[in-house]
Amino acid sequence: MRRVLFLVTAVLVALSTSGCLLNQYSSNPNTRMEILMNQSEDLRQIENEWRRFWMNDQPSHMTYERAHGGVGP
Repeated sequence: MRRVLFLVTAVLVALSTSGCLLNQYSSNPNTRMEILMNQSEDLRQIENEWRRFWMNDQPSHMTYERAHGGVGP
């Protein structure tokens, strides 16, 4: 019984680390490169959207120079 349980556990670990059974990308190198380029572009745009959502793309208000707001020379 212990040997069967160990074998089932080993098979489950091996299958869970091997990835998906069906390949997500095409076998044609040109099509595969187009898909990968689209995915990388999507990830690049998601980063900008995330920064915009958290308002990290705004200018910093913690500047070393004091702006007094008065009329300068």
